[in-house]
Amino acid sequence: MIDARATVGVVWKQESARIVAALLRMVHDVGLAEELAHDALVTAMERWPAEGVPDNPGAWLTTVARRRAVDHLRRSRRFDSTDLEPPDVAEQSDDVLRLMFISCHPVLDRPARAALTLRVVAGLSVPEIARAFLIGEPAIAHRIAAAKRTLSASGAAYGLPSGAELSGRLASVLEVVYLVFNEGYAATSGDDLMRPGLCLEALRLGRLLAELAPDEPEVHGLVALMEIQQSRSAARTGARGEPVQLHEQNRGRWDRLLINRGFAAMLRARATGAAKTPGPYVLQAAIAVCHAQARTAQETDWERIATLYEALERLLPTPVVRLNRAVAVGFARGPQAGLALVDALRADPALRDYHLLPGVRGDLLLRSGRGAEARTEWERAASLTRNAAERDFLRARAATAGTAGRGPELGAMVDEFLAGLGSGTASAYRKSLARMRRALGERISLTTLDAAGVAAVVASLWPDAAPRGWNRHLAAFRSFAAWAGFPQLAAELKNRALPPAGEPVPVDPLLPVLRIPSGVPLRERVLWLMVRESGAPIRAVLALDVQDLDLARRAGPAVAWREQTAALLPELIAGRARGPLFLSDRRPGPARRPGPADLCPETGRRRLSYERAEYLFKRATGRTLRTLRMS
Repeated sequence: MIDARATVGVVWKQESARIVAALLRMVHDVGLAEELAHDALVTAMERWPAEGVPDNPGAWLTTVARRRAVDHLRRSRRFDSTDLEPPDVAEQSDDVLRLMFISCHPVLDRPARAALTLRVVAGLSVPEIARAFLIGEPAIAHRIAAAKRTLSASGAAYGLPSGAELSGRLASVLEVVYLVFNEGYAATSGDDLMRPGLCLEALRLGRLLAELAPDEPEVHGLVALMEIQQSRSAARTGARGEPVQLHEQNRGRWDRLLINRGFAAMLRARATGAAKTPGPYVLQAAIAVCHAQARTAQETDWERIATLYEALERLLPTPVVRLNRAVAVGFARGPQAGLALVDALRADPALRDYHLLPGVRGDLLLRSGRGAEARTEWERAASLTRNAAERDFLRARAATAGTAGRGPELGAMVDEFLAGLGSGTASAYRKSLARMRRALGERISLTTLDAAGVAAVVASLWPDAAPRGWNRHLAAFRSFAAWAGFPQLAAELKNRALPPAGEPVPVDPLLPVLRIPSGVPLRERVLWLMVRESGAPIRAVLALDVQDLDLARRAGPAVAWREQTAALLPELIAGRARGPLFLSDRRPGPARRPGPADLCPETGRRRLSYERAEYLFKRATGRTLRTLRMS
């Protein structure tokens, strides 16, 4: 019997971008198109288990979503019967590409373009996108929601760009295509190392871009890079699905057709870019060509690869590029030279949860004859990765490395420590220790840790923490270290000075934040200003409903505000007549529907929670909302 719910998920992965893109031509709003598509998904989850999976599930979802769009257009009095006409073949083939360029519109900054395109075009989850960008999941969720609002408010054109506009938007589109490919080539989570469907989708989009922009060398460079990397896919995993490192792969399993296609794309990149300085994708393609030309791993021209990475670093000085350069230098000039470059990256906050940093360091340590240290690094890498195949591979490598210095493991000891505490203390310590154990390695032996390493990890985890919060994190680890019998591990953790008792918390640093319209969404600005101007309890402000506001008197139940809030409130209300004033970014799922008092009948969104509001303020300012009332 067919599992209808599983089929829904599979079909959604395959069809979501096309459905959203088709709806976009009708409603001209990325956020609304995605919501309507999700409505069709919910309908499928409700009906397919009872009625059976339709013969053409993708067409079924598209039809239901289009009907939802027509209903919406009718309600908004924008219905045009041409919206129901099926698109011609050319329109269908361009739909996803059009969606990509809209998601990469210049009204959005580069991070927002990439995040939005990965969400609506590639269908990646927020955790997957966060991993690709090496930043937190809440930041990505906020970025995507803000990007949708910005596009909707901008009145952006929804056609394919041309001429100078095409060139200007191409760089971010290429970045997104390669991020999609990378998620398929090395999946951030799940049981399998690769997600082949994403690789094929990225290749398809790259080839379409090459047709659309035949004179752009970077487009051909990206296509060459992806073709050559994809050529190795059959050799990248062993019989049990475990990863096989590049220098250990059976090159006879590399796909020569894809390699030749990559070489051809590289020739086009060189021909179109003969008068230009090579860009980052052409340089990365040149590195891939070096690997593909070597008949054996021993014949690889690592010195040339290291030189190409140095050129790439000058153009793209990111932590990941520096890490890749360290690998090349380690092969070209010896493991000690590579270690020197890797060790310089260990304090970089962007790499604190990046499993490849300790993974690479483990490789270089092993080649330097330091097996016990390599084992520690691989165990830490295993605790950081979310991919099961990679985790098993790293733990297997650790098991065969040096055995010196084994002792009690960090993760198990933390669990035992927390279990012996009272519920209140355990709750206070748990979050701090969870971050540290993940960063240091669940299975790392306490005997292999040192005070300097612990201090470096703590500094990378909470670089901008306020003194009180910083000291709480340190207190949690000190208590654990003393209980475990390793108090020396906390020797280099230094408290930060607290402001003198009675001294007011300074609020001037908040002013620039509140005055940056592009950096702080309207909802947060109004909330923060209202709390600040009224001095009312946070929960009283969040409990306000649109229908209870007296805009003329600048007052609501238990809350009164002044000029700055009054100037922005009409824009926030945006014609709504009832429901919560402050709304969450998303509509709740069927299983998490709040009561009528906390649900906006016009948008379907729920009331913004205190916890979410507190988090957003802390992330932006490093302070609590109570700081605003104190001011």
